[in-house]
Amino acid sequence: MPHPNDAFTPPIALRNPIIQSVLASSALRAIGPNPMLAAEREVIVDAGGGVRLQGFLSTHSARPRSLVILLHGWEGSAASAYMKRTGRFLYRTGYDVFRLNLRDHGTSHHLNEGLFLGTLIEEVFAAIRAISAGAGVPSVLAGFSLGANFALRVARRAAVEPVPGLRHILCVNPPLDPHASTLAIDGIGIFRNYFLKKWKRSLAIKQSCFPAAYDFSGILAMRSCMAITDALMARHTSFASSREYFDGYTLTDGRVDRVGVPTTVITAEDDPVVPARDFHALEGVKDLSLIVHRYGGHCGYIENVLLRSWYQNALAEIVARVAR
Repeated sequence: MPHPNDAFTPPIALRNPIIQSVLASSALRAIGPNPMLAAEREVIVDAGGGVRLQGFLSTHSARPRSLVILLHGWEGSAASAYMKRTGRFLYRTGYDVFRLNLRDHGTSHHLNEGLFLGTLIEEVFAAIRAISAGAGVPSVLAGFSLGANFALRVARRAAVEPVPGLRHILCVNPPLDPHASTLAIDGIGIFRNYFLKKWKRSLAIKQSCFPAAYDFSGILAMRSCMAITDALMARHTSFASSREYFDGYTLTDGRVDRVGVPTTVITAEDDPVVPARDFHALEGVKDLSLIVHRYGGHCGYIENVLLRSWYQNALAEIVARVAR
């Protein structure tokens, strides 16, 4: 895959993909004053069918130029460092920012009894549609990792059900084959331990919110993400297996053959959990631009010791084009 002329090329000390991936979520990236957080207010979004999703909207007193909707990755949240960092950058530039939590992420476990699943595109699409339609200005959706997988499915769904006001979608390192990505996470100790800790904490909170519905005591002792996925699918869903579950949000093999909104997908050849080879199928999709960097890890693209990310530049250019 060709690299763009503005290819991300970090200093040699920052080229290791594990370092890039770890720094992407480092709390150091969120240090310092953040006017976006000072202006935020919680919004509970009606996502249809009785589902409620939590978000945080930061607006300016003057009329905004546009709204940027940010969607985090698996076991991240609106409070993740990359969400705060990116949101702060956009807010300071004059845009309103809406950081949406997926079900059971952040502090939203109590809002819905059902468990979060990667297949829940209906509620995410409904939430994005409601947020964008209510903005009154052009909007851009940016998703990271699993949030980017959801964002790419929003783009696909928008081809048959337009989203009012939505002008562009940016997907940063979307896992197109979630089964392969889960196996990759389990195969890298630092990633496996990171996600196991966060996922088990999330399940424990869910159990405390709905003790009559869930007992995860055995699951919380499991030592791999795949083992937990297998157990959850067998005990708490209608999926026949974890493979059937993963297939429900797999985007390889030409499953994204069109998009209803101009879409930009960014990924890296050295992403340790999302194989770059999976993205070949996106190259001919109309209105979809694919940028594949040599370096960047998983959602990193960290440029320097200040922990600024290259994708902020790409996002700023996109939003500037659609802003009023």
